Amino acid sequence: MEVQPFSLESGCHSSPNDDDGRPKRTGTLVTASAHIITAVIGSGVLSLAWAIAQLGWIAGPLVMLAFSMVTCFCSALLVNCYRSPDPVSGKRNYTYMDVVKANLGGAQIQLCGLSQYVNLFGITVGYIITASISMAAIKRSNCFHRNGHEAGCHTSNSLFMVIFGCIQVFLCQVPNFHKLSGLSILAAVMSFTYSSIGVGLSVARVAGGGGGDVRTSLTGVTVGADVSGMEKAFNTFQAIGNIAFAFTFSNILIEIQDTLRSSPPENQVMKKASYIGVSVTTFFYLLCGLMGYAAFGNSAPGNFLTGFGFYEPFWLVDLANFCIVVHLVAAYQVFCQPIFAFVENKCQSWWPESRFISETHPVSLPLCGAFSVSLFRLAWRTAYVVVTSVLAMMFPFFNEVLGLIGATAFWPLTVYFPVEMYIAQAKVPRFSSTWVWLKILSWCCLVVSLLAAVGSIQGLVKSVGSSKPFHSIS
Repeated sequence: MEVQPFSLESGCHSSPNDDDGRPKRTGTLVTASAHIITAVIGSGVLSLAWAIAQLGWIAGPLVMLAFSMVTCFCSALLVNCYRSPDPVSGKRNYTYMDVVKANLGGAQIQLCGLSQYVNLFGITVGYIITASISMAAIKRSNCFHRNGHEAGCHTSNSLFMVIFGCIQVFLCQVPNFHKLSGLSILAAVMSFTYSSIGVGLSVARVAGGGGGDVRTSLTGVTVGADVSGMEKAFNTFQAIGNIAFAFTFSNILIEIQDTLRSSPPENQVMKKASYIGVSVTTFFYLLCGLMGYAAFGNSAPGNFLTGFGFYEPFWLVDLANFCIVVHLVAAYQVFCQPIFAFVENKCQSWWPESRFISETHPVSLPLCGAFSVSLFRLAWRTAYVVVTSVLAMMFPFFNEVLGLIGATAFWPLTVYFPVEMYIAQAKVPRFSSTWVWLKILSWCCLVVSLLAAVGSIQGLVKSVGSSKPFHSIS
C-alpha cells in the first residue's frame, strides 16, 4: 500500500483511476482558472457601470475591492476542505455539500444544500435573461443602424429565451463537469472579449466627448436631481447586490477543484487558480465599472452593452453581444452541472434497479460522431431547461434578479460556510483572536447581504407591478 504512490509519481505504474477509484482527473491550473473566470465574469460585469453610478467614485471601487478580497480570502479557506481531515492526503469530498457534511454535519448540510442549489437555479435563470437581452440587442443594433437612432426597434425577448433554451437542451446532454474544460476556455476568451469591447467603447466615448452632459460625483446619483432619498437608498443596496453577484463562484468551487489532477496537491493549485481568477476579474470589473460610469455618468444604463448608450460602430456592439451569448451558453452549463449531478446521483441511489435511469443508448449523428444518450438524463435535463426558461420569461428583470441572487448567495456560500469549516477543521479555540475576527467578518457580510436583498426585492416588486408576464420587450 505504501509503494503505489511512489510508483505512480515515478511513472513506473500507470493506473486509469485516481486514489478514490474514479477515472483519473486531468484538470490543471489553466483549466481551473478558465472555469473560475467563466463562472465569475458573467452577466454581472454588465451591471457594474450602473452599480458604480449608484455608489459614486469613492464607495464604488472600495465596495468592489472589498468583495474581491473577501472572496479571495474565503476561497482559500474553502479549498482546504476538499480533502478531510487532512487537506492534502485526506478523503475527497466531491461537492460543496460533501464538504459541509465532512466538516460540520447536522442541520448545516440541509442549509448548505438549500443555499447552493437555489442559488445555482437562480443563476441559470438570470443567465437566460441576460443572454436573451444580448440576442435582442444584436437585432436592435442592426435596426438602429438602418433606420436611425430615434427608431423604436423594439424586440420581444421571449423568442430569444426559447432559442437559448433549445441550445441548452442539446448541450445539457454533456455527461458531467469533467467534459466542459474546452467549453470553459472558449467562454473565458469570450469574457475577455466583450469586457474589453465595453471598456474600449467607454474610453472612446469619454475621449470623443460623445456623452454630452455627463454628470458624475463622488457619491453617485444625486438626491433631488436624479432620484429621491428613498430611491437612492434602495438603489445603493441593490448595487451592492449586483457587485456581490459579480463575484459569485464559491458555490461551484469544490466541483471545479474535483476536476484537478492529484499532483501537485489540489488545494495548492486551487488557491492559485482562485487568486488568478479573482484578480483578473477584479481588474476587468474596475475597468468596466469605472469607465462605464465615466462614459454615462449618473444616467448609466442597467446593462451598459444592451442599454444603447453605444450605437456605433454597430458591428462592434454586435460582436460584444455575440460574445456575451457564447459565454453564457457555456456558463449556464458550468452552473447547472452540479444540480444535474446531485439529482442524478440521488435517483440512482433511490432506484438502483431502474433501467430507465441507468441505461444509456448509443446514438450517431452526422458530423458529431457517436455518443451515449440516457433517456432519463434527456427527459430530466430538458425539463430543467424548460422550467428555467419559463421563469425567465415571467421575471425578465436584469438588475433586480442579479442583485437578489448575489445578495442571497454571498453570505452563506462565500463567507459563512468557509469560515465555519475552517474553524472546525483547524480547531480554532472559541473566543480566541482568530475566532473573534472571523466571526466579525461573517456577521458584517451577513448585514451587507441583508441590505442588498432588501434593495433588490424592492426593485423586483416595483418592476413586477409595471410589467406583463411573457411580454418582455427590449
